[in-house]
Amino acid sequence: MKILFTLTLLFFISLCPFTTSVAATVEMAFGEKIAPFCFPETDSGIEVDIIREALAFKGHVLVPLYFPFARIPVEFKNKTVDAAMTDLGEDLTPFGGFYGDPAVIYHNVFISLKARDIQINKPEDLNGLSVISFVGAVKRYPEWLTPVKQSGRYFEQNNQLLQVLTLNKGRYDLVLSDRSIFKYFSQLLQSRKNFVTHPIQEHKFTDVDPLDYRPIFNDAAIRDDFNQGLALLISSGRYQAIYDKYLNSNSSTVTLP
Repeated sequence: MKILFTLTLLFFISLCPFTTSVAATVEMAFGEKIAPFCFPETDSGIEVDIIREALAFKGHVLVPLYFPFARIPVEFKNKTVDAAMTDLGEDLTPFGGFYGDPAVIYHNVFISLKARDIQINKPEDLNGLSVISFVGAVKRYPEWLTPVKQSGRYFEQNNQLLQVLTLNKGRYDLVLSDRSIFKYFSQLLQSRKNFVTHPIQEHKFTDVDPLDYRPIFNDAAIRDDFNQGLALLISSGRYQAIYDKYLNSNSSTVTLP
């Protein structure tokens, strides 16, 4: 009987997730102004929520800390945080970094008003067109944007709400933005100001590399726990539900000017 009890206990233990690390508080560096992915005012957003819930799978508690984008890898290298949402293209492995699976992927596209019938297939197609983009885009896509900048037709704007407004008013020919960010602010304008946006057209110009959007941890065991939790969020449908919460809703934590 005692042997049977022991075997039964071992069986049920085997069904439980194997914990590779002690539950920890994880201070993580996020960007300051990237709605709907991060809302510093409420410690929420698509990326914050996904990472928080993935870590909670093994009992870890996320503490988001917000910095200007350029400071995120610096804070990780200085060991003032336990994790970072991005490396901004710098390999952080030599600084004790362990890369996780991508929590979100930013799909950057050119966006134009559909009525303009603009066709974008190669960098030369931007000749004569004005572009408003997020800060730092010219460094990420120099082949496409350097000639536009040199011609004086390239502008960067940290407030991506203004991208939607200015494109809608025809002040620029193209917006370069993540499609989820652009969709979020378009919906926000419509729901809060009875603002009618014109139909748009997306122009894919580059292939997304998921490796560009991996979070980094200073603890391999916590990274492994995060990966397991993220996989569970995706397979359960909770991952998509978090996206839908911010992109298919009239509610928002952003205040319009």
